[in-house]
Amino acid sequence: MYTPQSYKNEDLKEVKQFLKENSFGMLISQVNGKPWATHIPLELDVDEAGNDVLISHMAKANQQWKTFKPNEEVLCIFNGPHAYISSSWYKEEEVPTWNYIAVHVYGKIQILDEKAVLQSMHKLVQKYEQHSKNPISLDNMSEKTLRQVKGVVGFKIEITDIQATYKLSQGRPEDHSAIVNALEKRKSNGDHAVAKHIKKMNTFK
Repeated sequence: MYTPQSYKNEDLKEVKQFLKENSFGMLISQVNGKPWATHIPLELDVDEAGNDVLISHMAKANQQWKTFKPNEEVLCIFNGPHAYISSSWYKEEEVPTWNYIAVHVYGKIQILDEKAVLQSMHKLVQKYEQHSKNPISLDNMSEKTLRQVKGVVGFKIEITDIQATYKLSQGRPEDHSAIVNALEKRKSNGDHAVAKHIKKMNTFK
């Protein structure tokens, strides 16, 4: 991913937290010579060897998994908040731009057995049901319902590289206050989230 040095986030702890909070991503690989993307939750975890991994699954009917090769890297893309930045907020004339957060994760895939797939599904459901008013649990589901696991393929991706871009108007610190004020007046959650991240850089009071 092209990332100017000033936009790189090399704080691995912060980036990992981003991955946990924005786990619905795109898994990209080659299928019959063409790029193929599947939109799925990709959960950050640590395997038994202590390696950072992404855990997920997809339908067996999705032909992408049939082309996975053990030593071939795949790409996972995670998108965070983004916002249009009007240059009318700047002190000096300039073209407008776009602020955003995006993380690319590269890794090698290994297919999981059915037991491991079911374990990963338990963790996935527990994570996202914890704030539900009436949380469900796979522990309470019938064997008939859980047979649906046979219709998916689970896998883990051993992470080989993480590239994080946090483009947050770093080159215009003199305009941060005006940018934040303008973004906070908008109704979009993405605008508010970008404003929050600019504030977090502590470049103005």
